[in-house]
Amino acid sequence: MSRHRIGSARPAALAAALSAALLAAPAQATTVYVSNEKGNSVSVIDVETLKVTATWPVGRRPRGITVGKDGSLLYVCASDDDRIDVLDTKTGKIVRSLRSGPDPEQFIAHPSGNPLYVANEDDSQVTVLDIEKNKVVAEVPVGVEPEGMGLSPDGSILVNTSETTNMAHFIDTKTFQVIDNVLVDARPRFAEFSRDGKWLWVSAEVGGTVSVIDVETRKVVKKITFKIPGVTDEQIQPVGVRLTGDGTKAFIALGPANRVAVVDAKTYEVQKYLPVGQRVWQLAFTPDQKLLFTTNGTSNDVSVIDVEAMKVTKSIPVGLLPWGVAVSPQ
Repeated sequence: MSRHRIGSARPAALAAALSAALLAAPAQATTVYVSNEKGNSVSVIDVETLKVTATWPVGRRPRGITVGKDGSLLYVCASDDDRIDVLDTKTGKIVRSLRSGPDPEQFIAHPSGNPLYVANEDDSQVTVLDIEKNKVVAEVPVGVEPEGMGLSPDGSILVNTSETTNMAHFIDTKTFQVIDNVLVDARPRFAEFSRDGKWLWVSAEVGGTVSVIDVETRKVVKKITFKIPGVTDEQIQPVGVRLTGDGTKAFIALGPANRVAVVDAKTYEVQKYLPVGQRVWQLAFTPDQKLLFTTNGTSNDVSVIDVEAMKVTKSIPVGLLPWGVAVSPQ
């Protein structure tokens, strides 16, 4: 009887111990990945410590960067090598390279994680890539110098911006056909959908504006302009754009103005200009959207923004000419 009682209690005790251990175990750390365009590398930043923990070599002139759906793989556009490097996020090693078309600039993944939509700047096309088979599914002709890539939350509409044609091209992801072209201001660099899929924000670097497009009618409903005391209009060059999930704020990188604009996404009024590093390019939120990271190209650092406080809290040195930034999904 004694042995029976002990044997019966042991599984319960082990289960309790395991449960306690799981509760006590720290959550997997969120990680930020930064592509260094002239460093031919990726800087890895731990969000808990806000320090660079590793630097991984990749192909030449890395720009666009994104994390796979489960966080185990990192995809990097090696623009001058005409390929996409795939890295194991545990080891930092390149495990394979994918076909990308010539000069891949930016890309975006379908919500399912596959396929990948790639902007090919030198070829005026968007390449649709099955990443599991490493097979080009389609090549979609667009305007001259395509770069920005936005995808509706349901994955049905892809938008590419062409820098020289000055258009946002709306592409049906089932037919791979361009279904509309929306004229915006000069040199559009980035496209970002609102989480509800109703609005598309497109930055125009040379035009100095951000166009807000009604996705249903595909009409520009607002053009946002910027004025910063002591900064010339020529220095204000909108590039990266990120919207908060609740649809209340937009953060816009203003290039050589060395500022990130915080915009009320309902009224389109600029609430604040946040000073960051030099030549701010791209932006990425942490999964909880408490922090926003910016890549600052000519100061070779990343700025950390407290989203709620709308305040820059830290600068983190990274590699040479940081361009793209992505955050792990954990």
